[in-house]
Amino acid sequence: MTHLTPHPTRRVILGSILASAACISIDPFDRSAQAASNPDWITPFPPFKIAGNLYYVGSRDLASFLVTTPSGHILINSNLATSPRQIRAAVEKLGFQWHDVKILLISHAHYDHCAGSAAILHETGAKYMVMDADVSDVESGGQKNFHFAHDKTFFYSPAKVDRILHDGDKVELGGTTLIAHKTAGHTKGCTTWTMKLTENGRTLDAVIVGSPNILSGYNLINDPGYPKMAADFEQQFKTLKSLPCDIFLGAHGAYFNLLEKAPRLKPGGANPFIDPAGYRAFVADHEQSFRAELAKQQAAAHHS
Repeated sequence: MTHLTPHPTRRVILGSILASAACISIDPFDRSAQAASNPDWITPFPPFKIAGNLYYVGSRDLASFLVTTPSGHILINSNLATSPRQIRAAVEKLGFQWHDVKILLISHAHYDHCAGSAAILHETGAKYMVMDADVSDVESGGQKNFHFAHDKTFFYSPAKVDRILHDGDKVELGGTTLIAHKTAGHTKGCTTWTMKLTENGRTLDAVIVGSPNILSGYNLINDPGYPKMAADFEQQFKTLKSLPCDIFLGAHGAYFNLLEKAPRLKPGGANPFIDPAGYRAFVADHEQSFRAELAKQQAAAHHS
């Protein structure tokens, strides 16, 4: 693909991504970063069964999950505008039908997780269900995002939401239930999904983390477009720490070490995605990063 020269306002984000000593956790979240440093966003990854009726159908880093049921399927995350072809190929390689996708969900309203939604909804006729505070973002194609509303490089095709979700709502299909947990901060409606899976007669709790990351330029304490950001992050970590977790997943493969774990998934062997300790460590690490950044911004505000 053509490598783009980063826009000046994007260099700060890209530099922060590449800085090994960065004190805050930052998503590889912009088009220049995708082109220059993260081909894993667009590189296909062999689809596979995680456990029970949950499958991985994303790329090497942009995670997408298929939940299969006798009444049709649920897809979590549509990813980039170019991703639907990759996701469809993964679904069909597993032996499932694309038109059987009945419900589309997302982790949050950033284009690397929802830009493909309009195309997938058109192709499958699925119902789009989105957390309340992210609805205006997805229906405006990112133009109402509190941080990127004036930056066209972050816009995507708008998509109509069929059901507005609220914290704790259930999404049910064919005997499977997913629960939407509002874990706001990264976006106002960032969503962590949980569900129960059955493997070898054992019931497992799966957690698909939305995002606990602070993007470069986020103002935790004085953003007129999102004055509750710090409080929402506080609530997010409280929620994440309260969730029972056996199978640890997330919106990016890097969150849960996809590339390292997937090759270890062998028939009859231990499931590497059963990783409650990894989940706890991930949450603790990101909470620590949040608190450090919050203290830094509070100190700067006090001395200004």
